[in-house]
Amino acid sequence: MQREKITNRILTVFFTVLSLAWIYPMVMILMNSFKQGTAITTASAFDPVTAATSAGFANYISALTKQGFAAAFGYTLVITLTSVALILVCCSMCAWYVVRVNNKFCKALYYLFVFSMVVPFQMLMFTLSSLADSMGLNTPYNICFIYLGFGAGLAVFMFAGFVKTIPLEIEEAATIDGCNPVQTFFHVVLPIMKPTYISVGILETMWVWNDYLLPYLVLDSTKYKTIPILIQYFRGGYGHVELGPMMACIMMTILPIVIVYLLCQRFIISGVVSGAVKG
Repeated sequence: MQREKITNRILTVFFTVLSLAWIYPMVMILMNSFKQGTAITTASAFDPVTAATSAGFANYISALTKQGFAAAFGYTLVITLTSVALILVCCSMCAWYVVRVNNKFCKALYYLFVFSMVVPFQMLMFTLSSLADSMGLNTPYNICFIYLGFGAGLAVFMFAGFVKTIPLEIEEAATIDGCNPVQTFFHVVLPIMKPTYISVGILETMWVWNDYLLPYLVLDSTKYKTIPILIQYFRGGYGHVELGPMMACIMMTILPIVIVYLLCQRFIISGVVSGAVKG
């Protein structure tokens, strides 16, 4: 018992230090978002904000007005909402079908989804860019179908694991009561899958919201910019970077997704554990 207490204390200290190491960069970005540009490029970048180095909210005003932050935020929001909604609905239905039918075709399909998680994106990005242009998927309103393809592996894997824990008798009772397969899924299975829905939704939202490479390759950056793409445009002449507005833009980018994560983080563990009971 004494050894267990010592081990728990050591682990507590270790993970506390580790969490502080993860939080420190965010604190640095927050502090520097309120500083003048000259203060960020000197040793005072690591110091707290003072009256001499403070720029007030000028960096945030500049970030909101100069580079089209509102439009980029709107495009990012549209891409995230449509992509995550499509992934949740399509992948949950696919996982339910694969688990319940469970023939050779479904087993092969399931393993293909799992295999897709280990395929490096770099192997596909050049052909993907050409294919997206030819199929008209190079707008913020159509790129969700590409995200569906890349996000399906993890989503199907997690949903399938959870569906295996749902007693088949519940669905059989719904069928006896007159439900067809679609009604059974949406009225019986889907409410039971709520923990995994929330878990997958949070994970996919964090991925799509912060993704830089896929929108940069697929979208026409002269017309559409997501927030991660917009950040690189805080540059002046001769390589000068507007660090203050850039820090403010980064802060406004990460704040919404951090809030969503903090509010829903408890569902991630419960959803993953529920989906891992049977493999």
